[in-house]
Amino acid sequence: MNVYVRELAASLAHRGVEVHVYVRRWHAELPRVVDIEPGVRVVHIDAGPPSLEKEQLYDIVDDYIEGVVDDIEAIGGVDVLHANYWLSGVAGHHIKHRLDRPLVTTFHTLARVKAETGDHEPERRARAEAEVIACSDVVTASGAAEQHWLERLYDTDPDRIEIVTPGVKHAFFAPGDKAGARSAIGFGAEPMMLFVGRIQPLKGVTVAVEALASVENITTCLVIVGGPSGLEGEQEMERVRALIEEHGLQGRVRFEPPVPHHLLSTWYRAADVVIVPSRSESFGLVALEAGACGTPVVAAAVGGLRTIVEHGRTGYLVEQRNPLIYASYVDQLLGNAFVSGEMAFNAAERARYFSWTETAKSLLEVYDVLATRAVTDCHA
Repeated sequence: MNVYVRELAASLAHRGVEVHVYVRRWHAELPRVVDIEPGVRVVHIDAGPPSLEKEQLYDIVDDYIEGVVDDIEAIGGVDVLHANYWLSGVAGHHIKHRLDRPLVTTFHTLARVKAETGDHEPERRARAEAEVIACSDVVTASGAAEQHWLERLYDTDPDRIEIVTPGVKHAFFAPGDKAGARSAIGFGAEPMMLFVGRIQPLKGVTVAVEALASVENITTCLVIVGGPSGLEGEQEMERVRALIEEHGLQGRVRFEPPVPHHLLSTWYRAADVVIVPSRSESFGLVALEAGACGTPVVAAAVGGLRTIVEHGRTGYLVEQRNPLIYASYVDQLLGNAFVSGEMAFNAAERARYFSWTETAKSLLEVYDVLATRAVTDCHA
């Protein structure tokens, strides 16, 4: 989501839009305002102690709202509000009524979708999402899968859903020299599977480890880039380490902490295959970025991953959470250089159709339409 907001804000600014990004002050030493680039300013809003955990943020939303409203009034107002994530949606909903401005909401993840795959969120989140949706002038969906979830699980009016597909920054994410990439990260010549993402049950890291245990080439290694996240993050890390020991994979799994986003391209280029075994994904930016770097993907056949990965052409989709199926597809890629090379080329070609410039263009069209009509009223 951070990548989405940053890249979208920059692309909108390049099209002449003045963008103000409001975030809660999460560190005491952060400056009030940071000018990221011409046309983009980030404003840190004081709301509760900086050290609050994510689960505590709902309780200080009112303070956050006041800070955002004060700044918007100080700069002379805005034309459109755009909330990202459900907590920002709660704030945006109230700010909309305070300022009588249209509200666009992008959720990125949805509580009721996560619940269907076993990743339960507090019920207040699902209720809040439903309230925000009922009063949003437009709810964006990253693709057909998210549009379907919004309609089925939240009874969202289809006329207020706009598909706005995320993009990839091709200046960073493009095919490159694999040997050079491996040298840069200190990796040898052995086959490499790559997992990029938060270590939490939703992302399926345990599936990646068990798939490694079943891959035919016993010199294959798994690199995990990311750290524990959320309430179950540390427990998931313990499960991952227990599986590594159970299968005798010590020495074949390498953990790397989260790296700056623009440096991920080196890891993608170094890999032979990127594995994305998520329980759900509204879009799946990791799969898109990997493909843009010319690396085939083996991914769960869920959500937006069905759109990004063309089965048998740019990678493989797995219908079940069965590590043996993941391993069999990894074996096909590692064992056939022609198939792997063809998929790598196709993946890079397909990724060229996704760009933040096009994302900004689509969203700007949404903003323009909203400027010409009355805002949706939910009588909140």
